[in-house]
Amino acid sequence: TDAEGAYMVRGEIIDLKSKRNLTEERLNKLNEIDFASLPLKDAVVWKTGTGARRIAVFADPNCGYCKRFERELTNAKDVTVYTFLLPILGGDSPEKANAIWCAKDASAAWRNWMVDGVPPPKLLGACASPIERNVALSKKHRVNGTPAIVFEDGTRVPGMLTTAQLEKQLATSSKN
Repeated sequence: TDAEGAYMVRGEIIDLKSKRNLTEERLNKLNEIDFASLPLKDAVVWKTGTGARRIAVFADPNCGYCKRFERELTNAKDVTVYTFLLPILGGDSPEKANAIWCAKDASAAWRNWMVDGVPPPKLLGACASPIERNVALSKKHRVNGTPAIVFEDGTRVPGMLTTAQLEKQLATSSKN
């Protein structure tokens, strides 16, 4: 505002010389997640190729954009994917997330459901799952939607990416 409180400036701050969005850069910095601090033992893990590059994804088993992203990930090169099951869409999301986690091969159950539409095996009996911890983790980092993608440099991208967008972000993240 001005000194008298008569005017307010609202919006983004752009550095016109460098053409940088300073507001966006600051928000990105504030939203970073320290990849090394993620409890990777609570994630479903799978990889393509060598798996040399790593990403973490918060995903709901009933999220359409998560399913599209999983299909895009099939085309990514040399990536290890850590998926934190985050059943936030309601309905049978919690049951599916638990059934996937507790399956004999959680990675196969996840990929079969998300890519091929094969329902996860029915959950028989009790199984200790990290779903509640994943929900707490998402709240700690203010992850409000799925998919939410975290890169090794801490960069967080909300929403689905195409393979080309993912590859571009992986290249950018590895330079930082």
